[in-house]
Amino acid sequence: MYSTAKELRFHTKELLDSVSRGEEVVITYRGKPYAKLVPFKKTKQTVEKADELFGMWKDRKDIKDVNKYVRELRKGRYQ
Repeated sequence: MYSTAKELRFHTKELLDSVSRGEEVVITYRGKPYAKLVPFKKTKQTVEKADELFGMWKDRKDIKDVNKYVRELRKGRYQ
């Protein structure tokens, strides 16, 4: 399905309803494809990648207390 940028502006809900039904909507701007609205599919991989950030300090053997380390880094900014 194709839609113009103006239609996106004024008919957002209808376009999102189309996407929720599984359709892909190509948004055109001045007659040329500009963006695509596609259904969001939450996968297990998406969740795992988000969790990777929480363990980013776990392999650092030189840092025992992460909070203390970060406070020391920021000390110069707030004095």
